[in-house]
Amino acid sequence: MMSQQEFSKFALDYLVFGNAFAELRRNGLGKPLRLETTPAKFTRRGVKDGVYWFVNDWKEPHEFSAGSVFHLLEPDINQELYGLPEYLSALNSAWLNEAATLFRRKYYQNGAHAGYILYMTDAAQSSSDVDRMRQAMRDTKGIGNFRNLFMYAPNGKPDGIKILPLSEVATKDDFFNIKKASRDDLLSAHRVPPQMMGIIPDNSGGFGDAVKAA
Repeated sequence: MMSQQEFSKFALDYLVFGNAFAELRRNGLGKPLRLETTPAKFTRRGVKDGVYWFVNDWKEPHEFSAGSVFHLLEPDINQELYGLPEYLSALNSAWLNEAATLFRRKYYQNGAHAGYILYMTDAAQSSSDVDRMRQAMRDTKGIGNFRNLFMYAPNGKPDGIKILPLSEVATKDDFFNIKKASRDDLLSAHRVPPQMMGIIPDNSGGFGDAVKAA
């Protein structure tokens, strides 16, 4: 009655929207032929019981035959017309995960931050050597590269030249902790064992048997 592809559509609609609709198609003799999924994004309930409509902005609304549409919904405590997906409580965690990824991506794309500071205090260096070193550091700049800073301070100390990795300090934004915590929130919202979602375990023991977890 329902092909594997149609069932995949049906299950996806249920997980995303908390609603899934299957229309019963009949042959010329009026006997059941197959079940087809109607997109939950555009399917609406009618005023009369058992009547459903396919509503799209650029098309005329299509009324399904009464009693031909099966509606599977995730129960909602406030109403009983449409379902409500369970993951809504974890949307803030999903947005936090996205924001952390975009922030780190933009950090490397903008190329306007310093990679390191070359700090030189040795006065024995000639001015021409200092100028050549400064020019060499300027020539390393490019699209997406770290910007390196040069500082010359004569009359220095024994550690006359130091390299301070500024980029390592600037990127301590708890990126991995944010990603891990928000991921765990999403797993809890979907109530799916991590081994069923293809997540790599952090420990050497793993998540255990996937069959038993399911």
